[in-house]
Amino acid sequence: MATHEQTSPLDVAVLREEFPVLGRHVGGDVTAPGEGADDDQPLVYLDNAATSQTPRAVVEAMTDYYYSYNANVHRGIHHLSQEASVAYEEAHDRVAEFIGADGREEIVFTKNTTEAENLIAYAWGLEELGPGDKVVMTQMEHHASLVTWQQIAKRTGADVEYIRVTEDGHLDMDHAREAIDENTQMVSFVHISNALGTVNPVEELVDQAHEVGAYAFVDGAQSVPNRSVDVGAMDADFFSFSGHKLCGPTGIGVLYGKAEILEEIQPYLYGGDMIRSVTYEDSTWEELPWKFEAGTPPIAEAVGLTAALDFLDDVGMERIQAHEEALTAYAYDRLTEFDDVTVYGPPGDNRGGLVGFNLEGVHAHDLSSICNDHAVAIRAGDHCTQPLHDTLGAAASARASFYLYNTRDEVDALVEAVDNARQLFA
Repeated sequence: MATHEQTSPLDVAVLREEFPVLGRHVGGDVTAPGEGADDDQPLVYLDNAATSQTPRAVVEAMTDYYYSYNANVHRGIHHLSQEASVAYEEAHDRVAEFIGADGREEIVFTKNTTEAENLIAYAWGLEELGPGDKVVMTQMEHHASLVTWQQIAKRTGADVEYIRVTEDGHLDMDHAREAIDENTQMVSFVHISNALGTVNPVEELVDQAHEVGAYAFVDGAQSVPNRSVDVGAMDADFFSFSGHKLCGPTGIGVLYGKAEILEEIQPYLYGGDMIRSVTYEDSTWEELPWKFEAGTPPIAEAVGLTAALDFLDDVGMERIQAHEEALTAYAYDRLTEFDDVTVYGPPGDNRGGLVGFNLEGVHAHDLSSICNDHAVAIRAGDHCTQPLHDTLGAAASARASFYLYNTRDEVDALVEAVDNARQLFA
């Protein structure tokens, strides 16, 4: 087993104080939201790839919005509306700065990563794809990408091809070079797999797409929370992520798109706030990014997202990545000590902050339930990657995912729970 330093670049004990939920004890029957037996065990939250916890700073920022300047944006000249509009527009600026975009024009707020993918698929894909065209994805795609482009292809007559995944959980880049050909119009792929933890070669895939004149869409839902991302450097045409996976609120996601491309694409949703002028016969659209943000937008959520990005920057993205990678490597080593545990994906020192695994003879849902008995929160299922699990020959898998506030002791608690399951089903 490899050894990993027990010291962390983060002061995790201090960070955990910013997340009140991490102080909970859980167990027993839940009778109402937030309630349950508090006489059992300390919560070990290892489901961060699904949703991270929220620090006080984010909650306080959103509370301040509701208490101090709650109003709709872009629609009033009164003081509260102006304050809300400034905060909302500056949230776009903050996101652009955080991911290396050129400005707010390239940042569209959506509900989540899934809606961002759908926006481009419907606004661009339905208009531009046709018979003979091809969309290339990977076998490790989240349903947010896979199902969306699959259905657009059915409607347009385009073809879909999937880059194969190797036995060690990496993309077969030789196959990628074959799949991405002159018929390819879009290459859509995850930055980090939410099931395997694989960190994909983004720049190489983007370059391959551009060499044949195709666009590249990167799903950054699992990367933006834990590492520095520069969409300009990677040269992605589109990039998406969700607020609730990076200490932010639910209900807000981000679509990045190169301004020159977004200018040419027609809106996906129509209605208020995205129009410049309207007659009974026709309408014209507002400037970027507002032409893609119809109706009342997620104002409070944008305020919360800004606070979340400030929080992460204060902690330091490089330190977050180093801490998460060390925890993941430690978890990989501990779990692979068991001969009857299969861990999916690359080696422990070459992956994102999650470990997907199965215990021989135990369904992932049963394993998750036993972990829950130990107050260890993990996820079980196909993780919105059903075709990938079919390829792996697994109906489901368990997944432990880590973040800046997790500890080695919590990894040990996970391993203890898995060992308990081994003994129960022996």
